[in-house]
Amino acid sequence: MALKPEPTAPFPSVQYALRVLETVSRHGDGVTDAQITRETGLPAGRLASLLRTLRREGYVEQIGDGAYVVGASLLLLGSGTTRRQALEDRLQHTLDQLRDSIGAAVYLSRYADGEVSVEQVADGPLTPAVNEWVDFRSSAHASAVGKCLLGQLDHDARRDHLSRHRAARLTSRTITDEKILFSQLDAQSPTVPVLDLQEYAVGTVCAAVPLTAGSSAGCLALSLPIEDAHRLRSAADALSRQAAPVLLSLAL
Repeated sequence: MALKPEPTAPFPSVQYALRVLETVSRHGDGVTDAQITRETGLPAGRLASLLRTLRREGYVEQIGDGAYVVGASLLLLGSGTTRRQALEDRLQHTLDQLRDSIGAAVYLSRYADGEVSVEQVADGPLTPAVNEWVDFRSSAHASAVGKCLLGQLDHDARRDHLSRHRAARLTSRTITDEKILFSQLDAQSPTVPVLDLQEYAVGTVCAAVPLTAGSSAGCLALSLPIEDAHRLRSAADALSRQAAPVLLSLAL
């Protein structure tokens, strides 16, 4: 699997957050926001916003004198044998928060070993997950998740995928022509969510935003029943705005 030469949908705030965490980690007894500003070069306004996010996610904590120290979430992620479970729990907690905030089922997916993989889902009675009536691995051409992941691959990797998973017509809206599909993927802006308007399943609309961390293609997605289709654009925008904590967890 080959990614495009330039990663899609960069989140500069995640890179800044990692710099802040590195600085906090170097100061075991705590470090003030003024010192963090000096060591990272970040403007005070941007730093304040990042610190609020990092505190909310449990990556840093503020002690009595106002200094910042490493938080419980970051300590768990660095604890060796429990790291994988801690990361999954951290991601699930973040996905659950997104589900409740946006009011939609939320999915974390990757493209690994030539296949689409939905790794974690946050759904509930009021936010049901999409019915996987066709295996997601075989329907990348039709789903928001699949198109978002394919859009992060180079041309040869896409063709390889479709040679193994032929583009079948799942609904009247499904694109099955490879040339048209690739053209749409190439025209897709990395800053605009990928949409599925009943292309995978009648009665369901979806949106996905890319999460590119290193050499791994991933995405964050949501689904809504067709009666809530009027909320899709605003929900997709909210998903994009709130994706940074998920990417940060993946980058740690």
